[in-house]
Amino acid sequence: MHSTLTEHARCLYGDEYRPTPACGREHHEHYFVEELTFADADAILAMLHELCPHLVDGRLPVWIRNLAYRLVLLQRPDEPALLREAAQNLWLHGPDWDDIAADLTRQAEALEAA
Repeated sequence: MHSTLTEHARCLYGDEYRPTPACGREHHEHYFVEELTFADADAILAMLHELCPHLVDGRLPVWIRNLAYRLVLLQRPDEPALLREAAQNLWLHGPDWDDIAADLTRQAEALEAA
């Protein structure tokens, strides 16, 4: 059993910066997605920041990154820095999500102006 979301992601997808640990388990993506779905924002952000420290790197699939940021924003909708970070992620992996990224940026600006 993995003790953190980051460890589970590293086992499943690998890590660009560290060796993938040998855990001796068969991995199924749906179990990871279930764990991600119910993880708290701190655990999700720790995973994203450790496995993708420069946004453009890392081996997490784009759809997992997008889902992770969406889940974080659902838990912390009023944090401009997180809104901007999620927007950056979308712009880097778009253009399909450019309109959503622009909306997140507008939300961040509105929160900062308030």
